[in-house]
Amino acid sequence: MKVLVINAGSSSLKYQLIDVDNGDVIAKGLCERIGIDGSMLTYKPTGGDKHEFKQDMKDHTDAIRMVLDALVDPAIGVVKSMDEIDAVGHRIVHGGEKFAKSALITDELIETVKELSTLAPLHNPANLMGIDACRAIMPNTPMVAVFDTAFHQTMPAEAFLYGLPYEAYTELMVRRYGFHGTSHLYVSGRAIAKLDKPVEETRVITCHLGNGSSIAAVKGGKCIDTSMGLTPLEGVPMGTRCGDMDPAIVTYLMDKLNLDRKGVDTYMNKKSGVLGISGVSSDFRDLGEAAAQGNERAQLALNTFAYKVKKYIGAYAAALGGVDAIVFTAGVGENDRNIREAIAGELGYLGVELDREYNQNCPRGEEVEISTKESRVKVFVIPTDEEMVIARDTAALAAK
Repeated sequence: MKVLVINAGSSSLKYQLIDVDNGDVIAKGLCERIGIDGSMLTYKPTGGDKHEFKQDMKDHTDAIRMVLDALVDPAIGVVKSMDEIDAVGHRIVHGGEKFAKSALITDELIETVKELSTLAPLHNPANLMGIDACRAIMPNTPMVAVFDTAFHQTMPAEAFLYGLPYEAYTELMVRRYGFHGTSHLYVSGRAIAKLDKPVEETRVITCHLGNGSSIAAVKGGKCIDTSMGLTPLEGVPMGTRCGDMDPAIVTYLMDKLNLDRKGVDTYMNKKSGVLGISGVSSDFRDLGEAAAQGNERAQLALNTFAYKVKKYIGAYAAALGGVDAIVFTAGVGENDRNIREAIAGELGYLGVELDREYNQNCPRGEEVEISTKESRVKVFVIPTDEEMVIARDTAALAAK
């Protein structure tokens, strides 16, 4: 079955065409600057050359149409007609408590996702644009919504509740939801497959570390806690997001800096994190280079990030009653060897023995174990594949 995976943003759209039967990515690319001057489609068939098409895209329907035209193009396409695309899978950021698993897209589902846009005002409306565009062009093709929050819906109440009046949860939907769910699902599943014990006995901590970062505690294949909360702002410091802090800081900053609600939101989401601490960049590669050249604030930002991740790992080891495996994934987790060493190299009290030399020299883009053979806790680097999760869920539901 061939599944088109769509991840729509407000002015961008990532896509992959995947053959779920053999796991092959047939083609992938990106639509940029949708509705803005300078729109461009990037298209790359697997094993072929990358192509760029600069053409106005006034909306997401134009973008989807350009994607489909490229996929069926006689010269560079990978399918003969749109009829070969069996289903479309859409990433949806927030499913609230309504969706604990992926679901076929219906008019009713769309209305529910619209209602949940109050919880993800920047993401859900953009995701819906992608759905509307595909439905307009491919009205008879089954489509599936895959939610970032779904994997975390197995958290118990003591993990997802905040210390607020209970009515904040029951009437206003204020609770921990968690994000990066498809990534945590994928890499925890891969780690569990490498452990020599029954699934229900496994205890895994997954560290999705990138410009946005979250950690999850996975027991028996199910999430019991995760670091992001009502929004993706909570947790460890990220590229530009502050992460955990005293909530009274919000009103303090509003008073001292004369910020309104939008201003303080921008301050915490766009100007904070490792960018705010370092004053250099939100990109961990830039921070590593600056720190190597003696920039103390860049090194402080890296140290702070690693420290906060270690704290979560310790907390989740307690929540799980021990840990069998720790997984690093996403851009920083998969590629920043020094960050991995700064975190895993100091977890000896948990039974972690990091193979420091192999960690520094292991191949990129592959699933590898970076702990020693003697380590009681296995440490893996596992490249995430959220698109494959979306494609498989879509194929399973579309087949029904």
